[in-house]
Amino acid sequence: MPFSADTGVRAWWLLCGVAAAGAVLAWPLPAALIDWQPGLAGSQPWRWWSAAFVHWSPLHLGANLVGVAVLAAFGWAAALPVRAAVAWALAWPLTQGTLLLQPALAHYGGLSGVLHAGVAVGATVLVLQRRGRPRLIGAAVGAGLLVKIGLERPWAGPLAHPAGWDIAVAPLAHAGGALAGLVCALLIAGPRMQAR
Repeated sequence: MPFSADTGVRAWWLLCGVAAAGAVLAWPLPAALIDWQPGLAGSQPWRWWSAAFVHWSPLHLGANLVGVAVLAAFGWAAALPVRAAVAWALAWPLTQGTLLLQPALAHYGGLSGVLHAGVAVGATVLVLQRRGRPRLIGAAVGAGLLVKIGLERPWAGPLAHPAGWDIAVAPLAHAGGALAGLVCALLIAGPRMQAR
């Protein structure tokens, strides 16, 4: 039995709720207990998920909570299907896994990589499953995501220090999240579903 559009949006919102609640609840915890540490990725597998809940400053936390709200609105406006939520959920740990490509990144925390994965999933679903204006919107969102990642230069090193931020940023997390989201969207929520 096919799921309704409302079911897909509710599933998307559930992931957004987990992301926001996890970040708020983890705020008082010592980061070292749950942040991404490549040397502990095998022996402490929860870090593949929990690293997204770690935030290094109030600005970092606040910006990512705003990002969650924007992604929740995107899921509602795009009426994303259940498969999009499944793809995003699977991209979550894969986002942290891409950080293994940068062994110099000894610690990582934050929702931004996972949010980039969600944007990539939503844009891919719109391009592959919709027609007309929604498809164009998906293509524009995807193009904007690619430009943003290119400007961040994830190949330039483990950390960047953008103006206006009180923390260092790991551009590979954004690129890795977008890649994980794209791959999961293609595999889980791809063109097999009927376009509408």
